[in-house]
Amino acid sequence: MGLGRPKQYLPLRGRAMLEWSLAPFLDAGWVDGVVLVLAKGDSDFGKLSLARHPRIFAVTGGVSRGDSVLAGLQTVTERSAALDAPVYVLVHDAARPCLTVEDMETLRDEASDEQGGLLAVPVTDALKQEEKECSARTIDNSALWRAQTPQLFRLDLLRSALEQALAKGKPLADEAAAMELAGHKPLLVRGRESNLKVTYPEDLPLAEFWLSRQEYAR
Repeated sequence: MGLGRPKQYLPLRGRAMLEWSLAPFLDAGWVDGVVLVLAKGDSDFGKLSLARHPRIFAVTGGVSRGDSVLAGLQTVTERSAALDAPVYVLVHDAARPCLTVEDMETLRDEASDEQGGLLAVPVTDALKQEEKECSARTIDNSALWRAQTPQLFRLDLLRSALEQALAKGKPLADEAAAMELAGHKPLLVRGRESNLKVTYPEDLPLAEFWLSRQEYAR
């Protein structure tokens, strides 16, 4: 972003981006709790009023995405140890502030118990393979989707998949990649374009637009 601070704390419509990203999970009565994985040395979260929310448990992450997710899953494992039923987790990016509870519920209802699933949208743009800043060829996009979050998996299966992938030194773009390496085929659940990941400065006004359209549901 080039704005001199972690993007999850940038202001959006009177709140930090992170507060919007957490809101649908706190609004969903079927979500028991939220484990928030923070970077080592994070000093911004404690300044938010949300830091004292009774359903949020903050932990410190690791070097990679996989390490950080595993740190969060360890906390879920400890807090759910007394349960005698399978535990399911939703992994979400802090930089996706426009998620709706409705899309979370669709993912919950459609994702396979064993395979899990993720929100995603089909690729509609023509895809070009670049060589030395030139378009060398066009790639068939008919079977391609853009992965989003949240991604929903059974706790024990995701932990095992992440541990195996990290032990092999496999780079992971997301949790679904770890599940795929372990032999699973997560279900692609149709999401929305509004569930964007804020990456560039020009994404901020777009996120504000979508939040203004969704505010009635918060």
